[in-house]
Amino acid sequence: MSWILYEDDLPAVAIGAAILGTGGGGDPYVGQVMAAEALQAHGPLEILEVDEVPNDQWILAIAGMGAPTVLFEKPPAGDEPTRAFLALERHLGVTSAFPCPIEAGGINSLIPIAVASQLGRPLVDADGMGRAFPELYMVTFHAFGQSGTPACITNEFGDVVILDEVHDNFMFEWIARGITIRMGAHAFVAQFPMQGKQLHQSAIRGTLSLALRIGKAVMEAGNRHEDPVAAIAQATNVNGYGRAFLVMHGKIVEVSRQTVEGFSKGTVTVKALVPNEGTLYIDFQNENLAVRNGSKEFIATVPDLITLVDPTTGYAITTERLRYGQRVAVLIIPAPQIMKSAAALHIWGPRRFGYDVDYVAMTAE
Repeated sequence: MSWILYEDDLPAVAIGAAILGTGGGGDPYVGQVMAAEALQAHGPLEILEVDEVPNDQWILAIAGMGAPTVLFEKPPAGDEPTRAFLALERHLGVTSAFPCPIEAGGINSLIPIAVASQLGRPLVDADGMGRAFPELYMVTFHAFGQSGTPACITNEFGDVVILDEVHDNFMFEWIARGITIRMGAHAFVAQFPMQGKQLHQSAIRGTLSLALRIGKAVMEAGNRHEDPVAAIAQATNVNGYGRAFLVMHGKIVEVSRQTVEGFSKGTVTVKALVPNEGTLYIDFQNENLAVRNGSKEFIATVPDLITLVDPTTGYAITTERLRYGQRVAVLIIPAPQIMKSAAALHIWGPRRFGYDVDYVAMTAE
């Protein structure tokens, strides 16, 4: 049933969303500031479960797009996502659409809160990724045959681009990525217009409430001076996700990273703090994609969630904040089954990212 999100909940949502974001989704602090300003101005926000959305209710997914590193130099003005949302509504000729996150991660779990609050509309507790992924078509909505367009892209200067129709979602990603690059490598997009009946079929449910649950667990562990990594493990085992498990406590000994084609791409090398417990190589494209051991053998890949957190605080470390010398805990969170169907793996399995390996489900054992 529906529930109410308060301004005091936002720090927990930001913590949990960043953990689900697997290193991507943008800096949660930026999204938290935007959401807090909206809730201060408009009050608490109603959150709807998927089954509460009427079949004929319009839904628009909203997100930031581009390289997260750019937000350090080009922070948003604050109204871009709402302008994109309203422009797409006008183009579609609909009113009173409900916002929905496109992914669970960092800024992109919090921006839809700001949009829903500014518009005085409920927000849907679901998304299309269950984590963060780097490309627009990497959503369960696409897996169920829904078009990403019409869509609207905006930036901090007020530029508005409508993509009315493209022949498939791969072309949508390609064109939208090019527009985003020319808008300064980061922009905001309203996309995947759908009605409730489509949402019921294709959404990954309860991801906002899961982010809140994880964030509260981390904060409570800190208040009790308990292990935040253990708290994360206990908190993730709901809504189809598996219990998070620890792969390694280690130290970052190398970061190779560059911003290319609108993405932040690279590899981070983590060496175990305990002698002879090995080395891990974690590849990322905005988000963490794969973990290999010292022999370069894969031990985890997308779509399972690979997250680096500070072992003292439990806070996620996004890929743009990875630094030499950081102490990290490397966690794996098994993804829900809807993210591991044959259709879904064709969209975001390891082969989609160029790895010559099939996905193998991860377990703590």
